[in-house]
Amino acid sequence: MSAKVVVIYSGGMDSFTVLNKAIKQGFDVYAVSFNYGQRHNKELSYAATVCERLGIEHKVIDISSVNQVLGGSALTDDIDVPEGHYEEESMKTTVVPNRNMMMLSIAVAYAVAIEAEAVYFGAHSGDHAIYPDCRTEFVEAMNAVCKIANYQAVEVRAPYLDCSKIDILADGIDMKLDYALTWTCYNGREKACGKCGACQERLEAFSENKLSDPLEYEV
Repeated sequence: MSAKVVVIYSGGMDSFTVLNKAIKQGFDVYAVSFNYGQRHNKELSYAATVCERLGIEHKVIDISSVNQVLGGSALTDDIDVPEGHYEEESMKTTVVPNRNMMMLSIAVAYAVAIEAEAVYFGAHSGDHAIYPDCRTEFVEAMNAVCKIANYQAVEVRAPYLDCSKIDILADGIDMKLDYALTWTCYNGREKACGKCGACQERLEAFSENKLSDPLEYEV
């Protein structure tokens, strides 16, 4: 019987690649997505479609009520999503306080319940400058805590922690993944905006890999 792992799966291209990587490594994968009140919750429908196609267990956890005690993020509040490539000052408005710690905590609890050995998530080097909860020191600290927080040790794994989105896409292309099944844009409109930092980074990854993005864009 294959070892079980839980994958935090947003529906975006990074977590999509992580999900498929874990499957190809031979693990019995359980996906968990989170509704935290994000305006780009279109990604959750993409996640559901992928999991149905792959025939894997998929849980969607609603933690949107936590926004009662959070504030100040363009991803959840009535604040304009910044446009342009990732720059620290502008992109700070897209930080959701403690998001990854909350998600990892719940995913680890799920892993304990199903006796999974690890939780995977899609932190990568392109997020390090902007998002503190995607940095190496955070992942290492969470891994240490999650190994002792329960009677069952659960490892936190971020396989692309030292990779760029360009590298992640290259790995996914090697796995012959279809990125039309992913959503990245911070705006949850019919088409991707092409202007926000998430879109800009995604488009750059495709350009650097000499590929065209299969998603439709407004611009």
